[in-house]
Amino acid sequence: MILVTGTIRLPADSLSRALPAMAAMVAASRAEPGCLAYSYAQDLFDAGLIHVVERWRDRAALAAHFATPHLAVWRAQFADLGIRERNLVLLEGETEPT
Repeated sequence: MILVTGTIRLPADSLSRALPAMAAMVAASRAEPGCLAYSYAQDLFDAGLIHVVERWRDRAALAAHFATPHLAVWRAQFADLGIRERNLVLLEGETEPT
């Protein structure tokens, strides 16, 4: 299993414009084969900080995710939305017990 976790930062005043784009990204990513979980969550104490958690079946599923049109669309919106910071970490581990 692959875990991607971290944060993205955007100006708090652009959050209302970013929410539809984030919702589209999450929905499309969750529908991908090999996606076990995908979520964004706004920090309770820092309105411009978004926590990211992704779980993928394997590296092949994550590689396929990187090639999707919805990821390209999401990244193309970063400048307009003021996303200026991304801190993501990839961790690889054993498959969860069934």
